[in-house]
Amino acid sequence: MLINDALAGKHALVCGASQGIGQACAIELAKAGARVTVLARNRETLNDTVQALSAFGSGHRSVVCDLADTRQLSETMATIGPDVDILVCNSGGPAPGPLTEAGAAALETAFQQHVVSNLLLVQAFTPHMKKQKYGRVINIISTSVKVPLPNLGVSNVVRGATASAAKTFANELGPFGITVNNILPGFTKTQRLEQIIGGRQNKTGADRADVEKSLLSDVPAGRFAEAQETAYACVFLASPFAAYINGINLPVDGGRTGCL
Repeated sequence: MLINDALAGKHALVCGASQGIGQACAIELAKAGARVTVLARNRETLNDTVQALSAFGSGHRSVVCDLADTRQLSETMATIGPDVDILVCNSGGPAPGPLTEAGAAALETAFQQHVVSNLLLVQAFTPHMKKQKYGRVINIISTSVKVPLPNLGVSNVVRGATASAAKTFANELGPFGITVNNILPGFTKTQRLEQIIGGRQNKTGADRADVEKSLLSDVPAGRFAEAQETAYACVFLASPFAAYINGINLPVDGGRTGCL
């Protein structure tokens, strides 16, 4: 099985692609031959991503959008056009903290950013996928959909909702050659990991080395993931080789999640 050029002629939209896992997914999709549109809030870092993509083909571009702003998202989707074959839904997680202390506004914003935006994106781009009889929707979410993570209360709620929506979409869209799957990254070297480490330090008073040691004690692989490792899974699920994989949660976590 060769992934090289497996996505030639395909158009991928990658959300949250200005850094971290989203950026890595955009780059690996471009390496596999896709034309990539990257979306995020930060224009400057998005431009950096497009610059990196230019080494792997042409036609890549960026669009600036806040997924939590429904009106802006609707306007942005219209500028992208309908011809998206691969949709990668990815967005930074809500601020750490216990659910018992979360305000209604934080929950509403997170729900808008993760669940409502996912719904709107899928509704906007799957009509084209249906016509092509080929489409891929890939959600980058979290292992918390299997086992809720401590001190990530709001994130646990919205990630679980996104995963349930994906399974529903998989059932509805499967007859049209469209697959909908979730990738569940574990602890990955991104700004999100820095948030988690900082939150643990603030809560416990432990130093960074002790927090990292504690986190890794639950990871059989004994290390944090590189963003590219999640991106490799994304490229596979986007490819024709994954045509019969639909409606699953795929952990990329070094074995940390304590269930099948």
